[in-house]
Order: sequence, then C-alpha cells, then structure tokens
Amino acid sequence: MPLVRIDLVSGKSSEYRTALADEVYKAMTGTMNVPENDRFMVINEHKDYNLVADPAYLGIQRTRDVVFVQITLNAGRTVEVKKAFYAQLANKLAERINLRKEDLFISLVEVPKENWSFGNGVAQYA
Repeated sequence: MPLVRIDLVSGKSSEYRTALADEVYKAMTGTMNVPENDRFMVINEHKDYNLVADPAYLGIQRTRDVVFVQITLNAGRTVEVKKAFYAQLANKLAERINLRKEDLFISLVEVPKENWSFGNGVAQYA
C-alpha cells in the first residue's frame, strides 16, 4: 500500500541508495504494520542545486546531504505509530550509512484506501 519516494543529491553509491530503501522498508514493516512484500519505491538523485532544504528551519542544522523521504499510504495510523516510524528510520540510517538525523526529512501523505490500483485497472482495496 505505501508508495515511497526518496530524493537525494546525486553521487551516492548504489549501496547507499539500497540501504536507504532497505531501512525505509524495514521501518514501515516494523512500526506501521505494512505487509511483507508491499515494497514500491522510487529513488531520485538530483544535482545539489535542485534540492532545497533550509539549513536551519526549526533550529535543525541541515547539510547538503539531506534526504527527502515521502510516503503515500493509507490513512489511519496514530501519532504514536508515526513517531515510532520516524525515530526508527532516523536511528537505523544513522547506524547503517552515517546519515545525520538532522539530514532526514520525512513526509507522510495519507490517502483513502480506494485511491490505489496495484494493477489490472482494479481498485483492490475499494
């Protein structure tokens, strides 16, 4: 059900990009009750001038290595579940690829279940 979009500055290794995708998936299945094998992701790399992140918004010191993670998913998760997801993802990316927690920007976009078609022109969840 989730569709994940990961945007980052170009030049990172394939291992780095794989780690981003893996840890997002693990955090979703570990905290947000996302089913196994429900893995749909797009990773985009950009020239550094095509990613804009204020370097100090809300007192968080960001670098040019900022990573944007946007997840479109079914509506209905609690604030506590979302907070657990944010924390797990930030911790695991810091451990695995040394991504500064300050450089992880996450946005969840919640939609009704009938807004999905996984193929065959069918709304499988409607």
